[in-house]
Amino acid sequence: MVTLRATHVVRPAEPTPDGAMYFNASDQIKDISHTPTIYFYKHSAALDAGDAISILKDSLSKALVLFYPLAGRLSWSAEGGSRVELHYNGKGVPIFEAESEAAVEDFGDFTPTSSIQDLIPSVDYTTPIDEIPMVVVQLTRFRCGGVSIGLGISHVMADGPSALYFVDQWAKISLGGEPISAPYLDRKVLETDKQLDSTFDPSVLRPPPTLIGQEDNLEQRKKPITVAFLNLSKLQIEKLRNKANLELQLEKNTTSRGYSRFEAVAAHIWRCTSKARGHVSEQQTSLHFPADFRNKMNPPIPRNFFGNALIRVEATDNSGNLLSSSLGAASKKIREAVEKVNENTVRSYLEFLKNLPDVGRFRSLDNNGRPKGDFYGNPNLAIISWTALPLYGADFGWGKEIHMGPGPMGFDGKTFIIPSHNGDGSFNIAIWLQEEHMPEFKKCFYDQI
Repeated sequence: MVTLRATHVVRPAEPTPDGAMYFNASDQIKDISHTPTIYFYKHSAALDAGDAISILKDSLSKALVLFYPLAGRLSWSAEGGSRVELHYNGKGVPIFEAESEAAVEDFGDFTPTSSIQDLIPSVDYTTPIDEIPMVVVQLTRFRCGGVSIGLGISHVMADGPSALYFVDQWAKISLGGEPISAPYLDRKVLETDKQLDSTFDPSVLRPPPTLIGQEDNLEQRKKPITVAFLNLSKLQIEKLRNKANLELQLEKNTTSRGYSRFEAVAAHIWRCTSKARGHVSEQQTSLHFPADFRNKMNPPIPRNFFGNALIRVEATDNSGNLLSSSLGAASKKIREAVEKVNENTVRSYLEFLKNLPDVGRFRSLDNNGRPKGDFYGNPNLAIISWTALPLYGADFGWGKEIHMGPGPMGFDGKTFIIPSHNGDGSFNIAIWLQEEHMPEFKKCFYDQI
């Protein structure tokens, strides 16, 4: 049981600019919601010696001088079309102080279940948009003396790399150091007057396939889901890569580079979900994942860019072909989707979104916070890879975290690929599936390596 003890509102330590933030098209299609993450810290002498909540409040106040948009609030844009803007009003960030009867070890392998949700602040998205904070924080103390920090950072404000950059700078300030660099806040860096070579193909933004024989996904949305937190050892990952690359090795005169760990593991998960769901051969299935385009642009996006620089990527096949063909064939589908991401396709994508009369279709919540929009569950899959992100090392003064991971933000088909905290080369796979399909998925996941 988690008991809320106090609520604090933290504002920037110094005056910040007046005005409003311009959001580009990549920001405008993001959900008006927060990405939940959790950090666990074991009991330490430093925790006993210091006042953890005061340290977090003081350092966050200083961090918000640099990241001042995070202290502001959204409002609906006068231009309409479900677009938003952000006002630098300094309303601040709430930090909730809580206590739990549990010990850190009670959370086992930190599977993102409802017990983890209690450690991350919840947000009521039916609240007027101008009252919703951009960041929410919860410090929870456990009976063992350890603590957790539960975070929610607005999707509109930051993608994964940007959110981690903010946490890293905040932690450095907590330790009494200086931040490495101020964030680059101008979202117009993603816009250009360049003449584009081709127009964007909007078909990649079409709704995902539905199950054959069902006109919509309403029945699939109603089915209960469950989460699994599965480990792939370094050896198992290499076995999957070797299987995926077998056909490439047999090809003569090929110059193709071998499939990456992500491509092989994602292909394996895609095939196992289709098998577990028992699709008919003709069933169309899509694998969706975000691709970071920071390194695709010319000139390059500043390394300290704070915002959203992700594009949605889709690989498609029918389940019969997916399962009858090799792991390499599925990996190739993913590779082909990734290789379509270049500067021209990104800028065309952003230009297409910018000119849409209404961007609300791409959000999974409506303007009053109710679920809506595209469904990436059965027969589809959505994979988010954290394998290239600097996830670990957030030390606020009581040592580095013993676990960092996602909150229970899943829907059917939502999947995270997370590198192991101990650096042994293994992956943890957090996946949400309909309860009826999870046992078969787990069997396939390990039996087919």
